[in-house]
Amino acid sequence: MGVAGKAKVADQVAERVEKLIVDGVLKVGQALPSERRLVDKLGCSRSALREGLRILRGRGIIDTEQGRGSFVADLTGRGGASPLLHLFGTQPRTLFDLLEVRALLEAESARLAALRATDVDRLLIRRRYEDMLAAHAAGDSLDPREHARRDHDFHRAISEASHNPVLVHTLQSLSDLMLSTVFASVNNLYCRPAQKRQIDRQHARLYQAVMEQLPEQAQRAAREHVHGVRDSLHELEQEQQRLVRATMRRDGWG
Repeated sequence: MGVAGKAKVADQVAERVEKLIVDGVLKVGQALPSERRLVDKLGCSRSALREGLRILRGRGIIDTEQGRGSFVADLTGRGGASPLLHLFGTQPRTLFDLLEVRALLEAESARLAALRATDVDRLLIRRRYEDMLAAHAAGDSLDPREHARRDHDFHRAISEASHNPVLVHTLQSLSDLMLSTVFASVNNLYCRPAQKRQIDRQHARLYQAVMEQLPEQAQRAAREHVHGVRDSLHELEQEQQRLVRATMRRDGWG
């Protein structure tokens, strides 16, 4: 086989590995199978496999580290602090803009998860849901950030079960902002019994709809959950503004 032929085989190897990533067989951060297993699976030579992986490294699709081997890279290309993250920290309005986007994306990812989730996906979703319930049962003994992380992991497991890599990567690229939102929600809402009960009910409805493969109910449950968080946070914001105005009047400013 000439040089051109070898290059063509290596390109095909790269495309086959990319398809495994796009199909969700290989996930971000996951180690690639051994060389021997990949050679068997792809039906190529070791040299073609190595050249194909070199192409993928050049594209930023996989990373290779000493002692860790090759693994799927973070495909969102995050580098440094996002300007949006800065705005989120200084402008509360950005929180509500983010919640609008979350309502759309999470509703669609829940609908697709109800349609496409495999048994393995459902097992992971159940584990994440149970981890979240355990955090709620632990109450104040658990750090609020741990509550937020488990809440986020539950939603992430549903998005991955959508098997739409563009949707997964879009949600992942928002993950810093989303985690901040979830943290704000957990911090402000879980300490209020009525709101905590509402969030727990919404999570239960979302979980049941996805697990029972009911796409329309899953879509509605995800949308209502995000809208519920938005409305509760909006009420909190108005309460805080009323408190500030009352304090200013008391101090002779208003």
